[in-house]
Amino acid sequence: MPPDLSPLDLAAFAWFLGIWGTFNLVQDHLLRGRTHVNQHLKIVRRVWMERMLERDNRIMDSQLVGHTMNSCTFFASTTMLVLAGLLGSFGAIEHAHDIISALSFTVRTSRQFFELKLLLLVCIFTYAFFKFTWALRQYNYVCALIGAAPLPPVPDGERVATATDIAQALTLAVTALNGGLRAYYFALAALCWLISPWLFMVATAFVVGVLVRRQGYSATERVIAAQADRLERRS
Repeated sequence: MPPDLSPLDLAAFAWFLGIWGTFNLVQDHLLRGRTHVNQHLKIVRRVWMERMLERDNRIMDSQLVGHTMNSCTFFASTTMLVLAGLLGSFGAIEHAHDIISALSFTVRTSRQFFELKLLLLVCIFTYAFFKFTWALRQYNYVCALIGAAPLPPVPDGERVATATDIAQALTLAVTALNGGLRAYYFALAALCWLISPWLFMVATAFVVGVLVRRQGYSATERVIAAQADRLERRS
């Protein structure tokens, strides 16, 4: 272990992992009810798939799914470039360490500790890459489900069950994509560890605050909630 690894650094790291893990768990698995964007969009996706089963021509639906697939591909490729840059920085670690240590607002650390901080960023973006590629694979599965969906007229019971299943598969793909996007937010917080463990903890809390507001208290959330209510009343 680095000789300058302080209890405050350990507490900051534990705070970071605990906050990130808890937020992912709550957002993706524990949060129920009509409380945030992800829950509203589950209704929107289900109604979308029901409308899809009423159409003979499903090119528009495939294009909408393909647009999000392009986003997954973009983020996966970008993440690989970020990883390449981070791994390349280890080849010039002495120079990078000297530059960071020379800044007046950073806490001086040993080279070994500096390497561990960079390694944390590598781990975060590796996690993001796996999330994006898994989301991409799941979107491909959704395309297969849409292609295999029965043509109209579809009996009401089968239509609801089929639409629910495809919408759930689409939600799982979106959940993986969201996990990768969140990793970018938390990587920015981890970057603050290069400056100070106190700033690291504050940045982690700030990132969670931003995500919570956007998911549950933003103008976008209110618009989507209103539309989801209207769609649920009609279906």
